[in-house]
Amino acid sequence: MTEEIKLQVQKNHEKKYKEGCPLLSKEALTNPESIYKEGSLFKLMDTEGNFIARGYYGLQNKGIGWILTHKEKDAIDHLFFQRKIAAAINKRSPFYHREDTTAFRVFNGEGDGIGGLTIDRYGEYYLINWYSLGIYQFREEILSVLNLLIQPRGIYEKKRFDEKGQYVEDDDFATGTRADFPLVVKENGVRIEVNLNDGAMTGVFLDQREVRKKLRDKYAMGKTLLNTFSYTGVFSVFGALGGAKHTTSVDLAKRSLELTQAQFLANGIDPETQEIRVEDVFNFFDYAVKHGQKYGIVVLDPPSFARSKKHTFSAKKDYPALLERAIDITEDNGVIIASTNAAAFDMKTFKGFVSKAFQKKELPFKILEEYSLPRDFPTHPSFPEGDYLKVLFIKKETSP
Repeated sequence: MTEEIKLQVQKNHEKKYKEGCPLLSKEALTNPESIYKEGSLFKLMDTEGNFIARGYYGLQNKGIGWILTHKEKDAIDHLFFQRKIAAAINKRSPFYHREDTTAFRVFNGEGDGIGGLTIDRYGEYYLINWYSLGIYQFREEILSVLNLLIQPRGIYEKKRFDEKGQYVEDDDFATGTRADFPLVVKENGVRIEVNLNDGAMTGVFLDQREVRKKLRDKYAMGKTLLNTFSYTGVFSVFGALGGAKHTTSVDLAKRSLELTQAQFLANGIDPETQEIRVEDVFNFFDYAVKHGQKYGIVVLDPPSFARSKKHTFSAKKDYPALLERAIDITEDNGVIIASTNAAAFDMKTFKGFVSKAFQKKELPFKILEEYSLPRDFPTHPSFPEGDYLKVLFIKKETSP
């Protein structure tokens, strides 16, 4: 461990750090030039020299470091990481006893007390995401703790500390026994194929578990389903298993075709009975409108930012327009499942996007369900940006 640096908070920032804000920003400090090395430990002091908190320096797009403890006697060492990770595992005890769900989040960054670090379970294997070079300096301690507490068959890792938090292309195997991919995990009884060593993504977004279950159990029966930005088609699989008459999955990535076919096959569904299109979603909207195609359910789960040859999409700027396009191809009394993982705005703003889109179409709507992060994704009460997921089930009502 490196020598601890003393950092002083500006007077106008003291209150938020004393009340628990976990993210350290450069603007809050009187002496930010003291920070010099990723993984450096710091002691945060107020303007009178009193202890506030202790943490580590780790540069990422959110800030310059994370606070780990407000207890002056706490040392940031192997035992500290062991306590934090053991507490998180204990909180997930109900998941460990479920046979129908074998993939879930085990450690959720600042929500479990260590910002910049997440750990997910995929069956007998675990996946660590390192969100800064700073937290990566504690790699050996954290791997050691995981092996001590869980004895996983193997551990993989994603290094997300390139410029702007981008994924560092690498062999993601860390320790243990290498897995044979694809691994098959279960989510509420549905089989999902994942690959922990093939780029930044794994094949499924675990934070959407409750949304997919609700789609299958309550909304899919007898409906036609359009799944846009469909990735590996997991929403489509849940829809088909819930009794949807037909599913259409649309994604620009060429490999989405093969990966979506595999997800259907893993659940005993012939992919030839479903429609899988490799296409720009915005071009597909044009096609659907031109051909008068409408759907009983439309799933909108775009990335926060995306760029294709013809379109650039930013959730903060473009989501209302995206909703307008979805409204055009949703049946009367149909349902739009609108989702975003953009941390730049809250649920109230997101609902405002919905109102704006429907007002422009001069149509009434009703919000039937709303979801944020599931309970294996706890957030920090003093860091609302960490509660990034916003999902609304919206009924397109007929004109009065």
